[in-house]
Amino acid sequence: MIVILAVVVGMLFTGGTYLLLQRTLTRTVLGLALYGHAVNVLLLLAGGRAGAPPLVDGSTTPITDPLTEAMALTSIVITFGIGAFLLALAYRSWTLTGDDTAEDDIEDRRIAQYAHDQYEEELAKLAELQELDALNDLEVEEPS
Repeated sequence: MIVILAVVVGMLFTGGTYLLLQRTLTRTVLGLALYGHAVNVLLLLAGGRAGAPPLVDGSTTPITDPLTEAMALTSIVITFGIGAFLLALAYRSWTLTGDDTAEDDIEDRRIAQYAHDQYEEELAKLAELQELDALNDLEVEEPS
């Protein structure tokens, strides 16, 4: 049972990651929801086997760890809050643009182009230095 739950957690995290990498906001919201479910199953898995309620009644049966249950409830509340907030943002984007895709920022594109240009300049300088080094090696070998 533990192995099955571990595989389920892995599949939920994988599906959530795939959805988070998409450009549409609705898929991003669904990806975060899958992350929330994966965390809840992971906490269920970390809690161990079910036991007696965490009440002190003098019985000798092992009790359930209340910390994992509290963390699972907190995770549910946080996931719900983030989901509601992201759904509101997606709805606002839909009403303003009529589309739910996340667009690139113009400034980000400009910075990426500048970095690419700098990289190309450095490659050109490196190639020029390698050519000069090869010419120096040839000039050193000629007098011999």
